[in-house]
Amino acid sequence: MFLLICWYLYKALNNPELFKQIDSTLKPIKNSIPQQQSNKEVLIHEQENIEKLRNYMKEQQSFLNPSLTIQNVSDEIEIPVKELSLLINHKLNKHFYDFVNSYRINYAKNLLSDSTQNKRTVLEILYDSGFNSKSSFNTAFKKETGITPTSYRKNLIINT
Repeated sequence: MFLLICWYLYKALNNPELFKQIDSTLKPIKNSIPQQQSNKEVLIHEQENIEKLRNYMKEQQSFLNPSLTIQNVSDEIEIPVKELSLLINHKLNKHFYDFVNSYRINYAKNLLSDSTQNKRTVLEILYDSGFNSKSSFNTAFKKETGITPTSYRKNLIINT
């Protein structure tokens, strides 16, 4: 154990560039979250931003872009990335990709339940919904609905 610690110290001293990008001014996330205040303006501002975000996702359907990032959304709706991230994480209780995937899953569910789309494979639908891989699609779909996309489609056929 002692040798391992010495080896790490030796590497750190001989390669200081490993630590150049560490920002010593970082603050805990608690300091970034607005305190629960009775300030109506803060609450109204948050609600407006949530509405702005939801409207953007519905109208622009940016979730269909498989390489969508929080930076892209931030630029489009003109909310700083940090504020947007806090809004999604602490007001919507989701991570950014879970938030985006919920829109993708709803879109996929609509395609799977559309009778005119019966000839299309689940693989085609997952790519059209903004997913990059079958495993991430199946995982997200099952997390959101409790069943796989194939089972979802079969249940719809049985129930009609």
